[in-house]
Amino acid sequence: MNPFRLIRSSNPESSASSAADAVGSALHQAGRGDEKAFGRFYDLTAAMVHGIVLRVVRDPGMAEEITQEVFLEIWRLAPRYEPSRGSAKSWAATIAHRRAVDRVRSEQSRRRREEADGRKDTAAFDSVSEIVDDEFERERVVKALASLSETQREAVSLAYYGGHTYREVAALLEVPEGTVKTRIRDGLIRLRDTLGVTNDI
Repeated sequence: MNPFRLIRSSNPESSASSAADAVGSALHQAGRGDEKAFGRFYDLTAAMVHGIVLRVVRDPGMAEEITQEVFLEIWRLAPRYEPSRGSAKSWAATIAHRRAVDRVRSEQSRRRREEADGRKDTAAFDSVSEIVDDEFERERVVKALASLSETQREAVSLAYYGGHTYREVAALLEVPEGTVKTRIRDGLIRLRDTLGVTNDI
């Protein structure tokens, strides 16, 4: 039965009813394994199904893919179709809408997972980067300290790593406080030059 001939009928209500009958009949026969009938059902409903899916997913490529899935599902479920629960077109439209919504939800979940994974990767990268930077700086400082004289290194280490004041360093080293200040000052100047620091000391 040609659906276009039915649509061009002079009585619109009669035409719609006949088209619905044609869709229902095709689906009923498809449910019994009639592939030709399923082909007719496809011809009668493909535009509607595709339109519903496209309105939901808004992606033509994805809409085509989902439309194929919808018809596969319809072919599989056709034996279970019950005309008493609604028209065949409504049944197909419900399946199409549900499939499209499921795909949208699935895509949203996938994107959220990927974004979360991306944030984890970035955080991990930042953490590793900071550790590498810290380690690099530590090695530079150790090398710079090695360039100091023993007395300078001792005074600088007690003052900056030991947290002692000039007076305490002087007492610990048993030298005048002025000597400690000179050693630390000279040591810091050498460290600055070795590390390439531009600030004045």
